[in-house]
Formats: sequence, structure tokens, C-alpha cells
Amino acid sequence: MLTNERHDFILKLIEKKRTVKLQELVDRTDASESTLRRDLTELESMGKLERVFGGAVLPTGNLQEPSVEDKSTRNLEEKKSIAEYAATFVQEGDSVFLDAGTTTLQMIPFLKEKNPVVVTNGLPLAEALNVAGITTYLTGGLLKLRTGAFVGSGTLMALDNYHFDVCFLGVNGFHTEYGYTTPDPEEAAIKRKASSHSRTTYMLADHSKQNKVSFAKIMELQEASLIVDQMTAEALPEFEKLTSVKVVER
Repeated sequence: MLTNERHDFILKLIEKKRTVKLQELVDRTDASESTLRRDLTELESMGKLERVFGGAVLPTGNLQEPSVEDKSTRNLEEKKSIAEYAATFVQEGDSVFLDAGTTTLQMIPFLKEKNPVVVTNGLPLAEALNVAGITTYLTGGLLKLRTGAFVGSGTLMALDNYHFDVCFLGVNGFHTEYGYTTPDPEEAAIKRKASSHSRTTYMLADHSKQNKVSFAKIMELQEASLIVDQMTAEALPEFEKLTSVKVVER
């Protein structure tokens, strides 16, 4: 297939199935993995799809929120590297807030030796923290089935009982003008509340969230430090004018 023919084929297939795996594209186009990765990267830059670990999915609007299952496969290696680096900012015995998210979930194996006390509003995180033997408090509240996050007035009131040494939050987009954003206003409120009760706040985001804007604003860039797996040399100075940016070294 020519390049434009492959692009058309990929887009028609992903529109039909909503998600495609790289190996399926290799089998059906006879193109190499490296060629198809370039195709997916180009189509993502055009806003036609979103890359995930091992394939691609249809792009989401700013009100749409991927499920835990969807998010857990996207940029998985990047999330692991961010999580490992983020864990270095936790000191022995710290009180820590981990919000409901797949990148914060990846931090848990790196926290075991630091004996923190963790508060979370994420049901999957609470289960993983318990398995890891980490002292954990679960906020409770209204459980969102799609993301496994507790939200609402009960969650906000629970957070008033705690103060944190450090807070780690996930984010769906970060932008020099629009700050940190997420699709759900209720989750945005939880993130703001937890941050307001913490001495230090870090936003965790892989590079695909750069310049993305979701429906609900969490806070301005300068209100939290940003940990990201990579950022271009052109973009980094613009973000560093507004906040502390920590780029993961590989």
C-alpha cells in the first residue's frame, strides 16, 4: 500500500472498531512495524487518532473521559518512568496523597520502602496499596464506575481531615494558557482540595497531554510542579516561565 492508502485503511478500521492493535495493522497491510508506527504518529499529529501502548484509539473530546482499562494501556512505559521519578520526591514516613489515576497507580511499587502514609480517592490504588503493605486511608464518597475514583461532597469533606507532605495528581491536559485540566469538574474539585492541603503538589503527565485542554480546569500551571517524560527544547522554556518542569531522564 502507498502511504495515503495505509492512512485511509487505518482510519476506516479505527472508526469501525474504535481501537486497533499494531500487530493487526501489520497483518492486514503487510507493512513493517516501524512504518506503521510512523503512520500512527503522523495521524495522531493530525488529530485523527490517539496512540496507545500497542496500537491506537479514536480521539476523545474534551468532555469524554477514558475508562481505567483504556488509560492503563496508553503510554504505559512513559507512565512507569514518570512514576519511578515522582517517587523520588517522597521522603521516609511522608504523608502522601495519590489521586485516582493510572500514573499514580504505577508509583506504588516505588513507595514500598519509604513507609509513607497514603490517602487516596482511587479504589484501584487502595487495593494495590493494601497488597503492597502501605498504610492507606480511602476517602470514600461517590464511586465513579468508569474511572474507579471517589468524588463528590463526601470526598471533599473527608479530605478536610488530612494534611499532606506531598500530593501527586494525574491530569488530562496541560497548557501554558489554560493550565491543568480534566474532563470531570467533580474530579477537578477533588484535585484542587487535595493540593490545597499539601505542602507540595506534583502533576504527572506523559508528553501526549502537552497542549491538550479538557473541559474542567484544575488550577493554573504555577500552582503545581510538572513531571513529564519528555518535552521539546522549543516548548520547555515556555512552560518553565510559569512553573517548575521536571523532565524524566532515561
